[in-house]
Amino acid sequence: MTALSFEEQRESLREKARKLPEAPGVYLMKDAKGRVIYVGKAVNLRSRVSSYFTSAALHDVRTADLVPEICDLDIIQTESEVDAVLLEARLIKDIQPRFNQELKDDKTFPYLQITIREDFPRVEFTRKPQTHGTKLYGPFTGARKLRGLIVVLQKIFRFRTCSLDIREDDERWRWFRPCLLHSIGQCSAPCNFRISKEEYRRDIARLRMFLEGKKESLLKQLREEMKRAAGELRFEEAARIRDEIQTLETLNLRGNVEEHVQPEVFFIDPKKGLRGLKQIFKLPRLPRTIEGIDIAHLQGGETVASLV
Repeated sequence: MTALSFEEQRESLREKARKLPEAPGVYLMKDAKGRVIYVGKAVNLRSRVSSYFTSAALHDVRTADLVPEICDLDIIQTESEVDAVLLEARLIKDIQPRFNQELKDDKTFPYLQITIREDFPRVEFTRKPQTHGTKLYGPFTGARKLRGLIVVLQKIFRFRTCSLDIREDDERWRWFRPCLLHSIGQCSAPCNFRISKEEYRRDIARLRMFLEGKKESLLKQLREEMKRAAGELRFEEAARIRDEIQTLETLNLRGNVEEHVQPEVFFIDPKKGLRGLKQIFKLPRLPRTIEGIDIAHLQGGETVASLV
């Protein structure tokens, strides 16, 4: 391709990008033979796609090889960034574009993994997906995207992300104390049997419907369940389902999914906290044991204390 024709091609693509909607979605870059060579997602399609046809993109090490091969592009607009992240992962898995593979970093792509064979399946982030007893979604192009997505979805479907081995026939779990996620309404606490196996797996089935792009079918199902619960005077359950519907319908108002997650931590200094305690309490050496005293009572009486 001559320099002139290359510039003409870039200008044509710039003009096409200027006409794109300022909305979330997925873009597909194609080569001269019409093959999809790269799939990406955007919060703002016009802004993101236009960035590929600037002078800076030609000199950026991440895009310098990709940009000269782009001869055409397509987009798929979505309702929210969450939908865009999920669609991007499905398209990358199905199409396997060349530049999605070449542009990845030294870590393998992350996946969302559901342990479907467990009584109470857990949802987890993984870079080493298991091939048996799990349902995988991905690959996703960024760890922060996936971690943020899990945080957003957990607020709706209230699944567990812990590694506890919870079994329905183990009565000891009835005495287990749920974690903070249950207290803030982001987990249904199967670890304490606050939810039955059937109800929990129903919620996981709903999550899978959403992850597989069946959002409208899921909303229809939830509306029918809400109407049925209200008709049977189960108003608390109907209100909970109503809130789930409203959250699903307003996912496009939730902002960037990456804002919901803390940065990945690849290095932990276990002595840093101990050094901080030594400094705060003016200890002669690093503490070796930390004691905690818990005092409980029943409505002001029957006081009991424990030392841990």
